[in-house]
Amino acid sequence: MHPRRQAFGLNRPEGGRRSSATNFGSAVSSLRRGSTVLPSVLTFLVIVASGGLLMMIEKGMLNGMETPAPRGNGGRPDLIRQRRGPGGVDVESQILQEIRNRTIKTMCKQRNMPHNIWSLSPLQRKTLLHHVLVNDRYRFLYCYVPKVACSNWKRVLKVLNGALESVDVNIKMDHHSDLTFLSSLKPEEIRYRLKHYFKFMFVREPLERLLSAYRNKFGEIESYQKKYGVEIVKRYRKSHTKVQSVRGDDVTFTEFIRYLVDEDVERMNEHWMPMYNLCQPCAMSYDFIGSYEHLETDADFVLQLINVPSSVHFPERQTWYKPVTTETLHFYLCSLPQKLLRELLPKYILDFSLFTYPLPNMTMDHCRH
Repeated sequence: MHPRRQAFGLNRPEGGRRSSATNFGSAVSSLRRGSTVLPSVLTFLVIVASGGLLMMIEKGMLNGMETPAPRGNGGRPDLIRQRRGPGGVDVESQILQEIRNRTIKTMCKQRNMPHNIWSLSPLQRKTLLHHVLVNDRYRFLYCYVPKVACSNWKRVLKVLNGALESVDVNIKMDHHSDLTFLSSLKPEEIRYRLKHYFKFMFVREPLERLLSAYRNKFGEIESYQKKYGVEIVKRYRKSHTKVQSVRGDDVTFTEFIRYLVDEDVERMNEHWMPMYNLCQPCAMSYDFIGSYEHLETDADFVLQLINVPSSVHFPERQTWYKPVTTETLHFYLCSLPQKLLRELLPKYILDFSLFTYPLPNMTMDHCRH
């Protein structure tokens, strides 16, 4: 068995899901007795999940947002409580899951929210179905979010489909071949899988995800430079003249953000479309919502839940990958005009509030450091 997988200590009965192994309340109590960190973690997460959204509503920052808010599934606490980390129960992740699930569930009870995929608009439903991958052998649905380790998850799916020998094979990822999308199935087939299959997605700090997309697409991918970069420069660079030839390979981060502010979230490119638009958790209740910040342990946990062979593991990060560090994100955000950042946040505010990410602190004092 893969060594990281053993650390969770979960029993996996043949052909069935696991029973609850950890009592959430007692786990929290045990950590509270052994650590002074928990109260601050709890306080922080509660403020982010509850106060953050209320503050935005009070300030009117949600005005004009028409896209429905997402909802996670709070009805599967057994999946959360089972989770164990190296050396014991991963209580912080359990708390994060619990707060995220309750926040999403509460928001999606609102009358104007969709409660199934058929109540979505045709465009919203098309986007969702084109981002949900299906595995019938292990009976799960995975909604992929670009720039949240989706390439590695697709590798896992290809291995499980028998199209790839190992997740560690060094080949360029084809994001469409040898994969089954929910959009390719008939309505009755979709309904069956939504009802009976394990459903999961992964999220990431919204602005970190945007910066990752910006650096990758405009710094490395020529097709994106030609398709989006040229248009952005022509639209937002005052020094640009019609006579100049534009290559689109020198788009600044400020120009990119100005472009996002003016874009319709439902028609954005998937690499910077808000996560809730891509996966619509109000319409599709997820059994588990993992995070990029806990990628390794969350991914291993999902692999256990869907009962994949122990030989299948989540891929290690490629050596060439350049992660977005806290310092890098700080540098880019502090280079933005504060007014521009305030205009951007409403488009991603539900990603922040519903997935329990704190809003950025871009005060002058903070940026001086």
